[in-house]
Amino acid sequence: MAFQSPSPQPSIFKKKAHGSTPNSTPALSLSSSATSSSSETVLDDLGLDYDNGLSYPRVPPTSEQVFTTVHSEFGHCANEKYRYTSQHRAGTQYKSYPEQDPPYYILLTTYLSYLMVICLGHLRDFVGKRLQPSHYRHLVSQHGYAALNSDFDSFYTRRLKTRIDDCFSHPVTGVPGRTMVLLDRYSPDYNVTMVPSGTRTRGLNISSYNYLGFAQARGGCADAVETSINRYGVSACGSRLEGATLDLHQQAEALVARFVGMEDALISSMGFATNSTIIPALVGKGSLVISDEFNHASIRFGVRISGANVRTFKHNDMPSLEALLREVISQGQPKTHRPWKKILVIVEGLFSMEGTLANLPVIMELKKKYKFNLFVDEAHSIGALGPHGRGVADYFGVNPRQIDILMGTFTKSFGAAGGYIAGSKALIDRLRVHGHSGCYAEAMTPPVLTQVIASTASIMGISSAPEKSSSLSLTARSDAINPELEMEAYPGRAPLSILPAWMPITPSMADGTDGKMRLRRLGFNARYLNRGLRKLGFITYGHDDSPVVPLLLFNPGKMAVFSRLMRTRQVPIIVVVVAYPATPLVTSRVRFCLSASHTKEDVDLVLTACDEIGDLLDLKQGSGERWSLQEITDRAVELVGMPELV
Repeated sequence: MAFQSPSPQPSIFKKKAHGSTPNSTPALSLSSSATSSSSETVLDDLGLDYDNGLSYPRVPPTSEQVFTTVHSEFGHCANEKYRYTSQHRAGTQYKSYPEQDPPYYILLTTYLSYLMVICLGHLRDFVGKRLQPSHYRHLVSQHGYAALNSDFDSFYTRRLKTRIDDCFSHPVTGVPGRTMVLLDRYSPDYNVTMVPSGTRTRGLNISSYNYLGFAQARGGCADAVETSINRYGVSACGSRLEGATLDLHQQAEALVARFVGMEDALISSMGFATNSTIIPALVGKGSLVISDEFNHASIRFGVRISGANVRTFKHNDMPSLEALLREVISQGQPKTHRPWKKILVIVEGLFSMEGTLANLPVIMELKKKYKFNLFVDEAHSIGALGPHGRGVADYFGVNPRQIDILMGTFTKSFGAAGGYIAGSKALIDRLRVHGHSGCYAEAMTPPVLTQVIASTASIMGISSAPEKSSSLSLTARSDAINPELEMEAYPGRAPLSILPAWMPITPSMADGTDGKMRLRRLGFNARYLNRGLRKLGFITYGHDDSPVVPLLLFNPGKMAVFSRLMRTRQVPIIVVVVAYPATPLVTSRVRFCLSASHTKEDVDLVLTACDEIGDLLDLKQGSGERWSLQEITDRAVELVGMPELV
């Protein structure tokens, strides 16, 4: 964060659409940015969008604090009231907000919608294959060759997804931070093809897994990455480093192990591959995997190719898990009834489609009782939950050493790529030899490794770091530092000696204030949007502290309308809609992803849009006490600080 805002210019937010003229957009308030005073600004990028045809204002922060962030990438917010520490309250039982069912007419119309799509789709296929056979050539056998695509399997894609394809895979450019620039497009053939219009639209980004806001082109992490490119060269960024190990790999693994509180860690260049290539090295024939029914596809794939038996339990249902454990332990292996060689329970720390947290305290009690091994996938929870950002174990105050295997990715909170496996040194040493990712996958590139190291150190803070100087080259690190000063108990700070000696470090990174600020801003934003939507009357899933907020739409036709209405507002809001087969058939939803880069006003903007669109689409089907939009925005701090609303 090393950028000072220039002098103000008139507030203009230009949005260009195909065949239309640019429209000016009302300014957004930045009252949360500082004190009681406020000034008007918009979703600007301070003139950093190079030659994109957009014009944005240059508005300095209205506070005694001098912000050093680019406002479009990381929103200005100096008001300490808009902070919250994400942490489970000791002595209380963990509960997710109870899932609510919509009225029967909502379910009935949703099923009727799918029925109409299916009936009309088959009728169009029947007629089309006879009147326009060229359009179905890829679905029928030709010249003795079987069709590459199954008519039945592609039916859903052709008859539903294609109709709303403008809501998916939208090309973007620039940094996916607080705001994001969409490359505008249109379709002349009902979404079969998309044609770029040549214009761009900047909107509020509420769709990226940028939980801590490290998706920045300016700042301490970006400076570190730039230095690594200068040091290791550009060629290393694109070359195939299969089997290669740099000093950065060892430093990153050591730092990640300390970050999550484990003895050792193994990093991989791809998050999906971390699960799919490591799980087969953990279990095999004669072993049993007990998996949450909503676990990620990478876990399912890894279990499938491992050859182990697999049983699933109802999502986050601890009585269901215990009943299954009793059954499988008493029955043993199929046919032979011999004891299982190994029982591995796999759960996710934060379920990205549901917004629920694994009930880790109860799982740990079951682990002591039934003696199984525990694998926790923290792809979405690491860096996003807990007072120190160490994930679901940190959130619940559980000693991570009591968990056998911790897995996570760097693509969300860390703004990088790849994943890691952490555990005991003996386990990690075995995985280095038997895991497929180490033998066959490409190694992580130096810039990505540097981003991982810099962002992790920023969250942790750095022990024994020099206190002065705005940017520290720290060439004299290492042997002169007393090792005893660096061995802090978990959750401690990052030891200075294991960081690259050439990596620049800002003061806010060294003292941990940057990471703490990001964690507390994310905690406030997540809790505020979760509770604000429920007070408006929407049905949402998940926990109050989850940065992923699923808002239920139910009817498939409402997905496209909701996404388009959000994207075409005066201040566009970029969202992600999700439906079957990623979710159950009748629970189509929009999934908001909060970030530390969002300001309180950004969340107000989302609530305002949802309030208007919710009335239009009849989405407010939730029960419980309702507040007006004005009351929610005025009492935001009180709403966030209320006891658990369960």
